[in-house]
Amino acid sequence: MVTTVGTEDTFHKLIQNLLILEHDAIAAYVSTIEKLEDATFKAKIAEFKSDHDSHVAELTRLAGSLGVEAPQEGDIKEYLTTGKVALASMIGDKTILKAMSTNEIETKMAYDQASQNASATPEARTFFQKALADETKHKAWMDTAVAA
Repeated sequence: MVTTVGTEDTFHKLIQNLLILEHDAIAAYVSTIEKLEDATFKAKIAEFKSDHDSHVAELTRLAGSLGVEAPQEGDIKEYLTTGKVALASMIGDKTILKAMSTNEIETKMAYDQASQNASATPEARTFFQKALADETKHKAWMDTAVAA
């Protein structure tokens, strides 16, 4: 799936859309934690969810500094991200992780685009690069766990 998140032409819209994306991601992580059977997988996914929680906190702080509303929930994409996990749970843990790995593609792309967005402040670009590194780590771990 190709995302336009990260390509917005205003900083406040960029922050708002990243927040919506993060809330969608968190919903998928919660669903994944509920559906996984392997305790090691659950712990790692919970760790990654905490990264997303941190991203929301920083994005919310940035929204506040701009005086713009910080979305408190995701959008329709939440049904896609959680739906993939629900379907995958019928097959098993590795399939759930594979579904989550595909979700990470969009989040990685969004932060990559945001880190290069001309409307973003230098401080925000630094944060976007850190978030991109987090998403890259998440996807790499999921891909490795699926292949093992």
